[in-house]
Amino acid sequence: MSAPKTTAEELRGVGLRVTAARVALLETVRDGDHLDVESIAAGVRDRVGHISLQAVYEALHALTAAGLVRRIEPAGSAARFEGRVGDNHHHIVCRSCGAVADVDCTTGHAPCLNASDDHGFAIDEAEVIFWGLCPTCSNA
Repeated sequence: MSAPKTTAEELRGVGLRVTAARVALLETVRDGDHLDVESIAAGVRDRVGHISLQAVYEALHALTAAGLVRRIEPAGSAARFEGRVGDNHHHIVCRSCGAVADVDCTTGHAPCLNASDDHGFAIDEAEVIFWGLCPTCSNA
């Protein structure tokens, strides 16, 4: 049984240059919970010191394109990023406070939903966002 890959090895494995900022960013996203860009930037700064917001955006773009990070954009909300990738899970968003949580596939196998008319597309993923009130907001 081989040891789990380090963050640096994962970056190299997808053809990305390893930098302290990229390592810190990927680890911040994975340690967080559907973080927005400002929260990610703050986490990276806590780990490595100064980093510009532009550098965070560029690194997030590269990590998303490489499949190491997933970007979600609930309607009316800032983009959020997560380290859970490749499993076609969905999300639930609180209409009041904006909390986001993961929801495993609702039925069947990926892509979880069968389109009533696929218009000739070869569907390989379904993105579903459930909306409601989280327990804290429901009880308020």
